[in-house]
Amino acid sequence: MQLSPEEFRKLGQLTVDLATAYLEELPDRPVFRRMQEEDRQAIMAMPMPEQALPAEEILRFINEQLLPYPMGNGHPRFFGWVNSPPAMMAVLTEILAAAMNPSCAGGDHAAVYLEHCVIRWLMELLEFPREGSAGLLVSGGSVASLTALAAARHRRLRDEGIDVRRQGLAATRLRLYASTETHSCIQKAVELLGLGSESIHWVEVDEDFQIRLENLYSQLEDDSSKGLVPFCVVGNAGTVNTGAVDPLEELAAIARRFGLWLHVDGAYGAAGRLDPNTAPLLRGMEQADSIALDPHKWLSVPVECGCVLVRDGEILRDAFSLVPPYLRNEPGKGIGNLPWFSEYGFQQTRGFRALKLWVTLSHAGRSGLSRQIARHNDLARYLERQIESTPEMELHSRGRLSVVCFRCRPVAIANDEPALDALNKQVMERMQSEGITFLTNAILRGHFVLRACILHYATSEQDIDIMLEAVRSTASNVISQLGHKKETSL
Repeated sequence: MQLSPEEFRKLGQLTVDLATAYLEELPDRPVFRRMQEEDRQAIMAMPMPEQALPAEEILRFINEQLLPYPMGNGHPRFFGWVNSPPAMMAVLTEILAAAMNPSCAGGDHAAVYLEHCVIRWLMELLEFPREGSAGLLVSGGSVASLTALAAARHRRLRDEGIDVRRQGLAATRLRLYASTETHSCIQKAVELLGLGSESIHWVEVDEDFQIRLENLYSQLEDDSSKGLVPFCVVGNAGTVNTGAVDPLEELAAIARRFGLWLHVDGAYGAAGRLDPNTAPLLRGMEQADSIALDPHKWLSVPVECGCVLVRDGEILRDAFSLVPPYLRNEPGKGIGNLPWFSEYGFQQTRGFRALKLWVTLSHAGRSGLSRQIARHNDLARYLERQIESTPEMELHSRGRLSVVCFRCRPVAIANDEPALDALNKQVMERMQSEGITFLTNAILRGHFVLRACILHYATSEQDIDIMLEAVRSTASNVISQLGHKKETSL
């Protein structure tokens, strides 16, 4: 597996050339290209080689069998889910993280201190308190929320006189509160923590898809009167469906009133704090007990890079620390020094995620990030205006972040909801397959709607116009084909 310096340099140049060609050609390629079944099977059924493959053959396989079939999120007309393109500078420096290959569980080496640095930077960007708090880079928002809720559970049961790490969940009646628009990772986290999904009380949302505070308040009072133990409320800082932001200041006040842990899911939208126009919308986020955010979403850090921030760092450490003797070192001796990151989460061996985060934040700077996020929000407002001025299209969400939900509503079937759902589903599927642009969907108030999330640094008004024209023409084709089928059946 060892390469000489000359071989490494040569292959490195070939790899950079492949990456350069791939990124350069992306805007002119289809956004998405479906794989043929034989191509899928060729990858999945590959036998492991008995003898070492030549390096050039490995690179050729990557170039011919993998690079032609991307997810699509590198293209400026990819509007699906919440998946950004990678920051190009971070793409280059990933090789250096792999070359160093440290375990960032802890120790006295540079990667550990860089992680402390970037966590502080994220706290500063979100105006989250630093004194006594702790942060941890994780794989993504799901693990960030799981980690935070484990700390929330630990604190509440400690206050109830229960050592959850020793006694488990016997005789607990904990309850968590979240809006019906909350990401499914919260339910997964609750289930993994042994609380059961029935411990979640889903709270209805208003016309703007924000949690109804009056419903939350009455539910808390009712549960408390029944002897249940409310322990956590989840606030959304940018839901994945519509980009809705819950009233975080009011949620913080309710959390204080009932002694709840306030967890903010800002995996997508927390970065909206950097746009001066949307920063007021996120006021109150800094009062949270914990925040989950994903730099690999709106900040364009290459996947994977999530982060959890916890106001009470000692609670987080108490929830996870189980340090064996061979890892205990005195500060300033051996590989000791700062408490190990592995004491603040489940993972022991941890990759050097901090480098790509540091590179991305450094190369853009606060002002660059602010401009990029504001630009995406402006493009979303442009898309909304275009939808409202386009006949037979209707807007279904009116957020302030970079998500827009809408649907086609032709006059011929305007009052037939099942037909509208079927039409918009076909439009989405055809557009994804044709590769002109890429949209996904959301179900809002029982309706199937098209959903565009703008996260690419190169997306322009022209890309928005191309997308809308593709939606319009695809819908027209579907309608005409359906009409032809009806005539044929007669």
